[in-house]
Amino acid sequence: MGYLDYNATTQLSPAALEAMLPFLREEFGNPSSIHGPGRRARAAIDDARDRVAAVLCAKPHEIIFTSGGTESVNLGIIGLALARAEAGRHLITAATEHHAALHAAEFLHTRHGFETTILRVDASGRVDPDELKSAIRRDTALVSIMSANNETGTLQPMAELAAVCQERNVLLHSDMVQSFGKEPVLPREMGLAALSIAAHKFYGPKGSGVLYLRAGESLATLHHGGAHENQRRPGTENVAAIVGLAAAAEAVQDGLAAEQDRERELRDWLWEGIRTEFPEAIRNGDPEFTLANTLNVSFPGADGETLLIGLDMEGVSASSGSACMVGSVQPSHVLLAMGLPLEAARATVRFSLGKPTTGAEIEAALTALSRVLERQNPTLDS
Repeated sequence: MGYLDYNATTQLSPAALEAMLPFLREEFGNPSSIHGPGRRARAAIDDARDRVAAVLCAKPHEIIFTSGGTESVNLGIIGLALARAEAGRHLITAATEHHAALHAAEFLHTRHGFETTILRVDASGRVDPDELKSAIRRDTALVSIMSANNETGTLQPMAELAAVCQERNVLLHSDMVQSFGKEPVLPREMGLAALSIAAHKFYGPKGSGVLYLRAGESLATLHHGGAHENQRRPGTENVAAIVGLAAAAEAVQDGLAAEQDRERELRDWLWEGIRTEFPEAIRNGDPEFTLANTLNVSFPGADGETLLIGLDMEGVSASSGSACMVGSVQPSHVLLAMGLPLEAARATVRFSLGKPTTGAEIEAALTALSRVLERQNPTLDS
């Protein structure tokens, strides 16, 4: 079985599993309790917070544990924006953001009267820093730009975008769910007020994430009913998942650069094989400023959903640029924002590699793709 969908999720690393097991079995105390089991659970969370902070070169109190990337993005965008609503109700984001960000912006508009500027992207999916500069107003409360796109892998010019925000004294939040574990993530050095990550994207457990919030920044809470996470995110903490996140965050840093070079080589091998076999195939995203593990390809004349089903039947797990909603396949808003024609957007497959990916899996994927496309009989030369 060839698994090439690591941008969707990753398997649990041995380090994360080993760290979690005691808190899934004998160490089941509530971290808010004052007895021994509760104190041990609290100590485990405090230790995990220190370790995640060290990985991010941040301070422990700047780390807020959440249920995952979506909650972290929502808390970052809505929480920061509402905390600054009296000074201004203008938000800036980009057309290629994850729906966690776009829907948070929509909520702020419909429920709290915010005005949102959606920045355009170029054909490779990148935001122009000059357009951001022009979009910032006196009442701009927050800018939120994801560092790496989950569908195409395109990397945004975060240093330039952060410089614009600092020059105009506007806070910058970034969805770094896809970046963390693949690219260096240092929020203070990058000039970020906040960033969001999710454990299951870097070989940690599902249901666990982090919002980094720079010291001194205020945050409106989205939930109520407790004083957990320094009164910023109430609810009994998922101790096992938090401990697993910290272990995974540390483990993924080991040999990070070398691993990304390895995945980049495999990804390029996959693309060269596709391009040789199917010359009409189109690579989407920026070929230079991109995640090392991600390859997004449109196959003109093919049907993306049928391609994925065919690959799955051949034992290859990949993903699509489309999202299935209530039984109907919608074209990717990311690809459409980049200017792809509707038919090309519907004929797209995303391959994303991970630490376990081997050359044999790449060869198997190319063989499977050839069989599937031959059965579809698309208008491709093969």
